[in-house]
Amino acid sequence: MAGPGTRDKDRKILHLIVENYIRHGRPVSSRAIVETGRIAVSPATVRNAMVRLEELGYLTQPHTSAGRVPTDKGLRSYAEALLSEPSYSAGDTAFVPDDGGSLPGDFETLLSQASRVLADSSDNVGFVISPNISRVQFDQVRFVRIANQRIMVILVTPFHMVLTDTLDTLVPMTQSELDRTTQYINQNFRGRTLVAVRDLLLHELPRYRARYEETISRLIDLVKAAVSRQEGENRIFIQGTARLISKADLFDMSKLKALFRNLEEKANLVKLLSDFISLGRVKVLIGSEIDFPGVQDCSLVLSHYGTSHQVLGSLGILGPKRIPYDSIIPLVDRVAKRLSRTIMTYGREVS
Repeated sequence: MAGPGTRDKDRKILHLIVENYIRHGRPVSSRAIVETGRIAVSPATVRNAMVRLEELGYLTQPHTSAGRVPTDKGLRSYAEALLSEPSYSAGDTAFVPDDGGSLPGDFETLLSQASRVLADSSDNVGFVISPNISRVQFDQVRFVRIANQRIMVILVTPFHMVLTDTLDTLVPMTQSELDRTTQYINQNFRGRTLVAVRDLLLHELPRYRARYEETISRLIDLVKAAVSRQEGENRIFIQGTARLISKADLFDMSKLKALFRNLEEKANLVKLLSDFISLGRVKVLIGSEIDFPGVQDCSLVLSHYGTSHQVLGSLGILGPKRIPYDSIIPLVDRVAKRLSRTIMTYGREVS
């Protein structure tokens, strides 16, 4: 909600202005607010409130004779008011058949379907970031030699998802050596992440240097390669970028072109979005709050998904600042919860 210095009636007027602006995309007059019938005040009272809200930075007036439009600060006030409503996540979103939680083929298909639902349901860009293997707790891990210095990592999570990737090593290792490494890690580090395994091995090396220096050193090299390969390389599933073209009037064209270039540079986008993964609920970033080239005309609504023990990744919607926050925020929350529930249910079924 609006911050210090705003009255309850002013906040109500501000939020009515935001809703009108989102719906119609033009400056909002005092008469338009009165005609909503949702607040019992005169046009003069609304005009006085508009002046106060403009002085506080929540509104701006494009032209002297025009109405007001909300600033990023005004949009932020409106979004925070929606986020403070305890019931904003009521309902559910079924992006997989409601047959007890079975996964549609594989994990990546599930993430792709979630991004499609976000895009289709919002008419904006929907995205889902996959887990980073090196930061996911494992129940089992296995290394399989597929070439002289190329290894496949197969990681089984405690919720029975299977994640895979390949990596290159500096020193060739036989499958027999990899099997011994696999056995050692599974016996000693089950329930941890590969990042934690790397750090623990580096800490323990002095204890074993005399007897096992070569073995432990190779083990460390292998795990470090796996972690290095994965750092910053979460996959991102994006749907709906073409939908922004139909909204070109909501963007500065130079910024829209920059936005498309950045959507193509997925690694940069993943880094931006991963920085906002947290244990909180839905997060809204508006315009100038997003430190990313070409995104200043946009809003991001994002949340996280995962298990009861670990955040796995983030998902959300990217669109113009005039997105309907009152429907987008609940949508993102529901998809995040449904994706998390599907993952957990699948783990229980396999168990």
